[in-house]
Amino acid sequence: MTIKPLSDRVLVEPAKAEEVTAGGIIIPDSAKEKPLKGIVKAVGHGTKDEEMVVKAGDTVLYGKYAGTEIEVNGAKLLMMRQSDILAIVED
Repeated sequence: MTIKPLSDRVLVEPAKAEEVTAGGIIIPDSAKEKPLKGIVKAVGHGTKDEEMVVKAGDTVLYGKYAGTEIEVNGAKLLMMRQSDILAIVED
């Protein structure tokens, strides 16, 4: 299945949560801090008022509660507006 975002929406694959152990205690997935960084998988065409700045392949930072989580082919992705993205990470 292929998803193509509409208007100013962006499809982001979140970075994997880092696994932290404290003295041999394994932290369950539900207690792990959600990553605030991800890779853009697809972008919409924008609107007449908002030009799309991000493009597929960009690494971005986004807000803690940004986007709607969806599952595509077993992968968890986030669909959000471009305005929910805080920055593009450049190496």
